Amino acid sequence: MNLPNLKEARIRTKDKVEVKRDEYKVSDIVKNYFKDKKYLVITYGCQMNVHDSENFKAIMEDMNMIETDSMEDADLILLNTCAIRENAHNKVMGMLGRIKHLKEEKKDIITILAGCMAQEEIITNEIKSKYKWVDLVIGTHNIHKLPLYLETVIKEHKQDIEVFSIEGDIIEGIPSKRDSKYKAWVNIMYGCDKFCTYCIVPYTRGKQRSRLPEDIINEVKELKENGYKEVTLLGQNVNAYGKDLDIDYTMANLLEDTAKTGIDRIRFVTSHPWDFTDDMIDIIAKYSNIMPYIHLPLQSGSTKILKAMGRRYTKEEYITLFNKIKERIPNVSITTDIIVGFPNETDEDFQDTLDLVNMLKYDLAYTFIYSPREGTPASKIKDTIPLSIKKERLAKLNKLINKYALENNKKYKDKVVEVLIEGYADKDNKLMGYTDTMKLVNVDGNENNIGKIVKVKITDVKTWSMDGKIVD
Repeated sequence: MNLPNLKEARIRTKDKVEVKRDEYKVSDIVKNYFKDKKYLVITYGCQMNVHDSENFKAIMEDMNMIETDSMEDADLILLNTCAIRENAHNKVMGMLGRIKHLKEEKKDIITILAGCMAQEEIITNEIKSKYKWVDLVIGTHNIHKLPLYLETVIKEHKQDIEVFSIEGDIIEGIPSKRDSKYKAWVNIMYGCDKFCTYCIVPYTRGKQRSRLPEDIINEVKELKENGYKEVTLLGQNVNAYGKDLDIDYTMANLLEDTAKTGIDRIRFVTSHPWDFTDDMIDIIAKYSNIMPYIHLPLQSGSTKILKAMGRRYTKEEYITLFNKIKERIPNVSITTDIIVGFPNETDEDFQDTLDLVNMLKYDLAYTFIYSPREGTPASKIKDTIPLSIKKERLAKLNKLINKYALENNKKYKDKVVEVLIEGYADKDNKLMGYTDTMKLVNVDGNENNIGKIVKVKITDVKTWSMDGKIVD
């Protein structure tokens, strides 16, 4: 049993990161025990978690298991969790309550808590003391060892906690059962060293460490050979890619080499304005298969609040970068993240955020009320802002964001754009897909269009999506 430690998770050394290629193994004991049993993976959080769940699913299937979407049918339930906001925490604890009731009727169900919540001391201690029926707790650093831990669980029939508060290594060779046949996540780096004062990720994901360029490019080439149209390069702060490597190789180099593979579409998330270089902008503008879509988190329009957040840029520096991107990348769309109600945010600070949104007119923004995470510096700040005020600010901000989202979408009316058709929409039996600028489009069509990049004439626009017709 290994328990997380928040102080240890903060440590950063100059120790060389190891690239390990032969760590993943599945024993015959596990394969035989789980043969034809059913598993369910429930995912919370960011794109990194979504891709981790693709790894978990592939591991389950290497163990001869079959996926199900029904809790009642499952023999194993894995919750892949997020630690960013209180809302995600509450959802997970509610789901654990549901599973407990299910386990009272179906005692042999194996329950696993995985992901970023597992890396939090307070959560793991709670699971250890109050949720003894949870069979396994596994962190973010050792996904590849899931079969080994499950072997212990089925032999010893007691709770096992395997969470390491370490800087981390690079583990290659973990399989992936991808959710799509046309779009794929590709990890380019893990961890984060920015330590924004409100963020738990550097503690849950370890230090910033980049995969080797050849491993990334080989993965992209293989995806292209297998018919994939789009890859999204993933990391907590992708712009810092390569800074920890012993070679002169940056995110701009990686974007260019990925573009040269010839895959149709390339995206990347998430960016930090601190590391967004002119070279990156030039490469994005140069290659048509690097999509003109940038997610550029702002978090606040107040320089005072940005400093308190530990964001390492001023409002003015952010504006300069934003304008550079707009001027040099044709037809680019820019989205952002904004937090309202950071401790002691004044009316003037919040107005700075509204003023900046009015100036920059984002295509879309993901907005949140500040959620304190235990162990982060911001959680120790006495907060004087009532929740009612925070909710008012969020509503006011969202109204403005929606206004500009609709205005930006209106520019597409009657235009012909290229859309990668991903599948059927949730309603009306329409197909759905995304433009190069990450606009959601619903179209009439048939299954022969799925997985293809087609030309679509936009016939109607809404705040969050557009409608169109496929044209020859």
